[in-house]
Amino acid sequence: MKVQVLASVMNEEPKALAGRMMLESDAVIINQCDRLDYEEVEWKGHRLRFCSFPERGVGRSRNEAILRADGDICLFSDGDIVYEPGYSEAIAAEFIRRPDADMILFNVMVEEERRTYWITERKRVHWYNCGRYGAVSFAVRRESLLSSRVMFSLLFGGGARYSNGEDSLFLKEFMDKGYKVYTAPVTIAREIGGDSTWFKGYDEKFFRDRGVLYRQLYGRLHGLMALRFLLAHREKLCGEVPLKQAYRWMMGAGKNCRSAQ
Repeated sequence: MKVQVLASVMNEEPKALAGRMMLESDAVIINQCDRLDYEEVEWKGHRLRFCSFPERGVGRSRNEAILRADGDICLFSDGDIVYEPGYSEAIAAEFIRRPDADMILFNVMVEEERRTYWITERKRVHWYNCGRYGAVSFAVRRESLLSSRVMFSLLFGGGARYSNGEDSLFLKEFMDKGYKVYTAPVTIAREIGGDSTWFKGYDEKFFRDRGVLYRQLYGRLHGLMALRFLLAHREKLCGEVPLKQAYRWMMGAGKNCRSAQ
């Protein structure tokens, strides 16, 4: 069972990136830069396919990687991810343990203030709790991914109109088509701390973008889920913006989100 990393990066070089990420598997790397190029590199017995494109956008990059994937298990990644030794074997072992799983979500260590989840048990993921997981936690059977025809939105995420949420939309659509997603309490990587390409604080844009995302994710329940989100994270989210104002921004944006469809 071959695990293959599908990474979206910016202005990188193959071997420097592979060394920093501590890659121990094949990889398809989509490099957003100022040139159009293709290079294959051998790295510690593994094949790195390094594709450079001038176009920007994390959703576009992940889709380009999916189209070029040939591994059994696809593991989404970014340039700020550093993998744990033996990650490939650990991921394969979880799919052997759970043969009915189409996708398994894993732990990736991040700074405490940016952490949205931490997996402590093996269980099924459902529509109402899929919004907390980032794409770098996703490991998916390529056969299931291709048959689902699910791709990443070009309207959400870094470099897109709406600042984040492409991973949640991808996961929700995948499950809506009947594919099974589980969690595994296994840490496969850590994120290198640094400035976010999209997060500029809990301001009006943050809440409006989140409102559009929630309308896409939850439909008629988006108001209830927005309130649940704000109440659950009130201390962190509403330090400068009152909860009522944040909720109004989320609901106002959610009502006018047809342009996001």
